[in-house]
Amino acid sequence: MLNIQLRLLVACALLASCGPRADARLPAFPGFHRHAKADLHHGLALVAAANPMAVDAGLEILKKGGKAVDAAVAVQAMLGLVEPQSSGVGGGAFLMYYEASTGVVSAIDGREKAPAGATPDMFLDEHGKPLPFVQAVRSGRSTGVPGAIAMLSAAHARLGARPWRELFQPAIRAATQGFRVTPRLASFLGEGSPFPPTNEIRTMFSRPDGATLHVGDLFRNPEYARTLERIAKEGPRALYEGPIAEQIVERTHEAPLPGTMTLKDLAAYRSNWVEPICRPYRQYSVCVPPPPSSGVSLLELLGVLDKTDIAERGPSDPQAWFLFAQASRLMYADRDRYVADPRFVSVPVERLLDPGYLRVRAQLIGERAGSAPAPGRVINLPRGADATVESAGTSHFVVVDSAGNVVSMTTTVESPFGSGRTVGGFVLNNQLTDFSFVPADDSGPVANSVHGGKRPRSSMSPLIVLDHDGYFVAALGSAGGSAILAYNAKTAVGVLAWKLPMKAAIELPNLIARGEDFSGELERFERLGSDVLAGLRERGIELKLGRAENSGLHGVLRHPDGSYEGAADSRREGVARMLPAPR
Repeated sequence: MLNIQLRLLVACALLASCGPRADARLPAFPGFHRHAKADLHHGLALVAAANPMAVDAGLEILKKGGKAVDAAVAVQAMLGLVEPQSSGVGGGAFLMYYEASTGVVSAIDGREKAPAGATPDMFLDEHGKPLPFVQAVRSGRSTGVPGAIAMLSAAHARLGARPWRELFQPAIRAATQGFRVTPRLASFLGEGSPFPPTNEIRTMFSRPDGATLHVGDLFRNPEYARTLERIAKEGPRALYEGPIAEQIVERTHEAPLPGTMTLKDLAAYRSNWVEPICRPYRQYSVCVPPPPSSGVSLLELLGVLDKTDIAERGPSDPQAWFLFAQASRLMYADRDRYVADPRFVSVPVERLLDPGYLRVRAQLIGERAGSAPAPGRVINLPRGADATVESAGTSHFVVVDSAGNVVSMTTTVESPFGSGRTVGGFVLNNQLTDFSFVPADDSGPVANSVHGGKRPRSSMSPLIVLDHDGYFVAALGSAGGSAILAYNAKTAVGVLAWKLPMKAAIELPNLIARGEDFSGELERFERLGSDVLAGLRERGIELKLGRAENSGLHGVLRHPDGSYEGAADSRREGVARMLPAPR
């Protein structure tokens, strides 16, 4: 039966873009591949993540014979302890998985959902105006039903090798014994934080005497250890039913701006296996999660760039960055107008990725940057202008196990420390502020407006790259709010078009072009050569300092000789470490 299923998948991949399947005779999780061949692998294992302790937790599980998904559970549990401002058990995630024995790429959607009682106007004030962003974030109604733990449980049930309970032990041990506070965590707790923490966050993450944590302080989180012990023992139901669920509901119902989450909302949450979207870029296939992830927009950006000569240029050529900026603006215009939860609105995935459409969009780039481009006409339904504001939070990691299986996972609580409310030693997300506060305008309803049970659009777009034979080439992803798409695309161009090592591609300057705004890392561009910034100015682009320092890229690249290169973004505290192949 398995061979029949694989042949069906191959036929689907060769004949057309595979859509979601409901036929029970097909695999329980959708996938994409070109050939049902076992991949060649040298037996090594690798983890790249935003904190060394998270990397070590993943490697500890891999040393015990764990698979990539087992290590992912351990990495996420540890990130929730040492990087609580970015992700945790109270947040959501998207996971991409490459299975070496079959060449199948799969995706799992662990995006949070709005409670059934959520309404389109819940982020409007009494005058019908959008609430101030920080006020909306630090509210009870900003929290969606968390999805990361349900997603990891679903992945582990199918793809794990080690006992679920074992996977939380590194984080439980660290939470009990304590860990040394890093500069990044301390910076988000201090007075100079770009997104000031609430008093509740300051109290939880403080010294025994109540003072703010400083770099190097030993911090213990026994509450978080107890939460992980329950999840380890009871599985995901420990979070979605019982005392922890009751505390989540109670906390979100407190003023100001109480939410509507119920125990029924939590108990009803399910994480979904979904068909990834795979499209060609150069001689590769790039695979991403489908909406509500914005992976389709990442593919659109790469598709537009593939209609230009950017690959024949290089990182020191101002025209290359001009093309990147203009293609980014076109992509964001379409993303903001059309991408949302496909269970609630029609998302024109095929049209946005149609080669003819990509060619038409690429023809709009011109010789100079003009006014903000309009979204393309890809759907006959009226759509209002999006008014979503995204915070630059989130984390990303990659894992390769000794069999060659790969996880690429982006995970988040949204803004730094989420909603600023805590339960059981972890923070509650503010993912519902990823919806458009304005539900409609004169043009029609906004695709990414709030609705009960709907998942907000996400910029999280972890990707996996295959070669023309369907073998694994690379996996990468980033933190950074809406800029994630630019960070991922920049790195993909660096690796796949300019043939840079993964580390060199990650360290390329960040450039975010959206609407009328152009921001970038000026110092990094200056290191490329004085002609780059001058060349951009000549083409109508004046870069300004902005959010471009907030990337958190992690990736792995497989070289033609079968060796692997893992890399972590120097802009954060991450590392990439490898276990050697057994002799």
